[in-house]
Amino acid sequence: MDLFGFQAESEQQHNAPLAARMRPQSLDELIGQENIVGRGKLLRRAIETDSLTSLILYGPPGTGKTTIARVIAGSTKRTFRTLNAVTAGVADIRKVVDDAKDARSMYQQRTVLFVDEIHRFNKSQQDALLPHVEEGLIVLIGATTENPFFEVNAALLSRSQIFQLQKHTEQDLTQMAKKALSLPGRGLGNYNVSADDEALQHLARYADGDARRLYNALELAVLSTPPDEAGVIHLTLDVAAESIQRRVVRYDKSSDQHYDTTSALIKSIRGSDPDAALYWMAKMIDAGEDPKFIGRRLIISASEDIGNADPRALQIALSAFQAVEVIGMPEGRIILGQAVTYLATAPKSNAAYNGINAALQMIREGSSVEVPPHLRDAHYKGASKLGHGQGYLYPHNFPGNYVEQPYLPEELHGTTFYHPTRNGYEQVLAERLRQWRGERNGG
Repeated sequence: MDLFGFQAESEQQHNAPLAARMRPQSLDELIGQENIVGRGKLLRRAIETDSLTSLILYGPPGTGKTTIARVIAGSTKRTFRTLNAVTAGVADIRKVVDDAKDARSMYQQRTVLFVDEIHRFNKSQQDALLPHVEEGLIVLIGATTENPFFEVNAALLSRSQIFQLQKHTEQDLTQMAKKALSLPGRGLGNYNVSADDEALQHLARYADGDARRLYNALELAVLSTPPDEAGVIHLTLDVAAESIQRRVVRYDKSSDQHYDTTSALIKSIRGSDPDAALYWMAKMIDAGEDPKFIGRRLIISASEDIGNADPRALQIALSAFQAVEVIGMPEGRIILGQAVTYLATAPKSNAAYNGINAALQMIREGSSVEVPPHLRDAHYKGASKLGHGQGYLYPHNFPGNYVEQPYLPEELHGTTFYHPTRNGYEQVLAERLRQWRGERNGG
């Protein structure tokens, strides 16, 4: 049985990198990926009952594909073999097949074959596996960072379950770091380390969902930091930033910096400076700001600062928000960049914003007048007997779909809340309203 060389590996454990030493050895040690290996989930049940069928593990680097395969290797009673698609050829596949046939005939055991980076297998290599997977001689576990629907033989895919692993969350990675610091032997628990919370959060944020990158940075931070006079290795935010090669952005999402930077972004859009808007938004993204928060601010700005000067701005901001929800980060930065530059360069108007505020102010100051009879709902039973809707002129029955009639109560006749600018499309609206208002006011 090939358990990734576990026996030899255990003898060399102290020489292995932290990322290798901290690989979970059982399902209970796994952190993250609850959607596929959490309690009661299909893959976990299949591992626990040793009833796996062929599967493909698909996800970014450092998310646990090989780790899950190792857990399977350590728990299955079947023969377990491994191949790396980068170095293996058809001859290696044939050797695995021959050994699998021997295991079946001599020990009545099926063989589980783990193929790392299976997308690197060419068509002939994948075809060499297919009949043996199809007949059940081999249970295939493939790991890939590429979309298997593009990179893996369709016939193999049809015989495999696809499990997509997500990037680890910052919470997952912080938990991994704390465990590594507290665990002696395999971890760094033999060192006297005091780690600031903000240091671990920085490592978790900039590991970008990759557990391997987190462990490498954490190990470097501990081994390269001399202890103080009391023998304590102090991991500060600056040490963490140096270890993961990402400088500290002085930005706390709950501090004045958060509000100041958000304000600078919106004021840059309002001031029609796309370069400044990109800069402040980049600072927010780099600091780990929730992209949905940024998207919501862009939607508000599209109405408050641009409005009807370019009605497309609201559509673009809303589309950007929805697209970022679907795509996620880091690619979402491209969508946000497109949206913020469009908003910054769009013609500006706050006329609609001022208009609704003025109307609300009048209402809140005590203006409470009845709806004029001709504007009241005339559809419910008995409404016509009360005179509701009587005298109402249906605009679509008139040339240009417009007819002069009052819509505000008599007490407010001539009041205007919306004052369109001469910017962008709002210039068209201004001219249209000039004519209509003139007619209403007897001009």
